[in-house]
Amino acid sequence: MPNQKPLKILFADDDLKYSMLLKRFLEKEGYEVTYAGNGQIALEQFPIIKPDLVLLDINMPGFNGFEVAERIRTTDKHVLIFFLSDRSDKADRLQGFQLKANDYLAKPFYPEELIARIRERFASRIDGVTEEEIYRFGRSVFNYSTNEIRTANSKVLITSRQADILRLLVRNLNGVVERDGLLRAVWGNASYTNSLALNVQITYLRRALKNDPTVKIESLMKKGYRLTVPVS
Repeated sequence: MPNQKPLKILFADDDLKYSMLLKRFLEKEGYEVTYAGNGQIALEQFPIIKPDLVLLDINMPGFNGFEVAERIRTTDKHVLIFFLSDRSDKADRLQGFQLKANDYLAKPFYPEELIARIRERFASRIDGVTEEEIYRFGRSVFNYSTNEIRTANSKVLITSRQADILRLLVRNLNGVVERDGLLRAVWGNASYTNSLALNVQITYLRRALKNDPTVKIESLMKKGYRLTVPVS
């Protein structure tokens, strides 16, 4: 990453062998990685390192990944948090997103997939400065660069995947976004599994937008979705 400050990553996982392999892979990509062998160490290192991204395993001794994320969010609402876990149950994913995580990768995954997701989130960083991508609709302001939705005095953080979906809906405001097209744009293909995942993400987005009564995400049978706001 020439002419750019290295992205600082705090990586917490108690599997030392696996962690060292992933750490070296990330470092070869130019990232500055600090490893923590458990949740307690991660919490101790967080205020010292001030990372741009936190990678958390869930099953760790002492403080688990959920507990670490919860404590981090009490002091920092903006740092990106990715869960990397072999726990892929729906309940675990729900808990992760309820803790304002930005992404959740189920193990095993290809390191290249993690790199792609990191690059997507930090693509607009230039010399440490983030160029914001902001959309206004209804009474809400959606900052795609930080995954934030603001409505009046309320702020909601959504995941990067939810942000990708919302951006497509906002760019086609009051128009139909075809379901298969949305799936291909966000997941890469329109498989049955991804289709089920889309249903879940739409539910999360509706909850995230509940503070704005002027905004509605409509499901159109056999067509797709439409984000609607009153036309002035």
